[in-house]
This record gives sequence, C-alpha cells and structure tokens, in this order.
Amino acid sequence: MIYNPLQERYDKMNYRRCGRSGIRLPEISLGLWHNFGSVDVFENFRKILWRAFDAGITHFDLANNYGPVPGSAEENFGTILKKDFSNLRDEMIISTKAGWEMWPGPYGDFGSRKYLLASLDQSLKRMNLDYVDIFYSHRPDPDTPLEETMGALAQAVHLGKALYVGISSYPADLTKKASALLKEMHVNCLIHQPKYSMFNRWVEDGLLDVLEENGIGCIPFSPLDQGLLTDKYLKGIPKDSRAVNPNGFLKVEDVTDQKVNKAKRLNEIASKRNQSLAQMAIAWLLKDPRITSVLVGVRSVNQLDDNLKTLNNLDFSEEELKKIDNILKEK
Repeated sequence: MIYNPLQERYDKMNYRRCGRSGIRLPEISLGLWHNFGSVDVFENFRKILWRAFDAGITHFDLANNYGPVPGSAEENFGTILKKDFSNLRDEMIISTKAGWEMWPGPYGDFGSRKYLLASLDQSLKRMNLDYVDIFYSHRPDPDTPLEETMGALAQAVHLGKALYVGISSYPADLTKKASALLKEMHVNCLIHQPKYSMFNRWVEDGLLDVLEENGIGCIPFSPLDQGLLTDKYLKGIPKDSRAVNPNGFLKVEDVTDQKVNKAKRLNEIASKRNQSLAQMAIAWLLKDPRITSVLVGVRSVNQLDDNLKTLNNLDFSEEELKKIDNILKEK
C-alpha cells in the first residue's frame, strides 16, 4: 500500500508553544516505547503511524533502547520513514534519547560524553537520518559531572546532529542546573520529559515551576500509568494485558486494590464528562498550560483514536477538579 496523508491533517490538532522556543508541538504526541519493536507486528504499527500523522500528530518520540529488542523501534521507524514519509521529514519532530543501558561494558550506559554521542550516531544510522529534532539525556547520572553530560548535548547541537536538546526524569534542582549549563554553552534546554500522571504527581513539587521559570516545555510520559488509568483493570487483570506481558514494565503486583478502587471512582467522573477514564486522565494533564504535549503509547489504531477523542473535552469545572484531587489524595 502507498500512504497518502490527509490534506486536512493540520486542521484536526491543536499545537502548543514549547517553552520559550519557536517550536509548537501537538497536544498529543506518539511515543514508541512499546509496541513498535521486533517482537511486534510491523504492518500494525505502520498503520498506527499513518493514522497519527493523518490526525495532525507531528511529534514521534523514541529512544536508543526502545523495542524490544533494544534498537528495533528506531530501526522499524526508520524503515517506515523511508517507505511512507521520505518527503515529509520537514513536517515531523523526531526525538531520541540515551541514558539507559544499551550495550555491554562501561561505555554503554548513563551520561558520559562518549556514550551519549556514540549512541546518537547509532540512532541516526538506525533511522537513516542526518539529524534528530530533539536529543535527550534519558536520566541523570549520579557519577558523571553534569557539565560533561550537558556538554555532550550541546556538542550534538553544534555538530548539527540535533536541532534541540532535552532532559528526562531530572529532579527540579538538577533541571535548573542543567538549563544554566546549557545556556553557558549557547544551547537552550527545549523540553523536559517526566513520568507524570494522576497516580504519579512528583513534578508538581517544584519541577513544573522550574520549567516555567526557565522557559522549558514539558511532555509527560506514562500519562495512563501503564494502563492503570484506563478501564482495563477495573474488573480484574485481562489475559492479554500489559501486566501479564513478559516484555512489559507493568507487573501484576503493580495492579493494587488501592489504585483499582481509585480508578473506579475516577471512571465515574469520566463517565459524567462523556469521556473514558483514559481520555480524562490525558485531559487532566493538559489542563495545565505548562504542559506542552502528552506522550501516548498505543498498540492499535483504535486505541490511538480513543486517545485523540480526549481533545474534544479539555475543560474541567472546579467541582470536578476538587473531586478528582480528593480521590487521588486518599491513602
């Protein structure tokens, strides 16, 4: 099949300014953490990418270790880029990251200059790209000086291998230091990618304020807490769910009674809003103007369509927000 994108694709999506930069990102972006690896069905995720682009999703987020196997998500994405999007590269924001273990030995993990720049070269080769739009430090490295890690990101920009840089999972204090170091090297930190959801609100304890002060965008990942903020686990653990998938990160023991009970009560609020729980969970993140975009991961076109319907209702009443907050704060 030959892919021909919809002409009206940009009429379907809202775009938000990313911090104090010239970049605007779609309110929903597509993450390729799961379901795009060598163990998955190529034609399925190819159709997901088609539908995403047709819906106005311009931002596609990867990392060196996404798969499984590690690297295979980038390889598959590169193949689809060549097949279907070769004349559309300039309409896309493509990001990748390095910071988790990728190859054996002392130079294939964390935040050294050697690892980050070698990994970026490998990622570009896998995707058959000359540059990525955003290159991230995937996590802080407690043993490598922050100056070295940020220096590697800046070098990637100066070498023309990345247009922008970002950081992921950095706490507020390190984010502030990282941003200052990058500015000294004449590079701005474009964006921060934290794990953030209704069930994981650590970013509200200072990080979002730091991002706003420094003009840095924010793109949460795992907005549905690996599926716990959907209707999937409200009546038990399905046999085909992520919790029982040996290749996934969610474990059966993560599906606690406390979270399931909270999800059931949140689902009641979502129903009154004519939304699914998943849609409300994404909308709840987008209610904050400091959030640039929300990364979703899907295993089917239908899941993607369901997530996109979130954008039909992003408004919350004060009463709804208070009820949600009370549920989330219960022990």
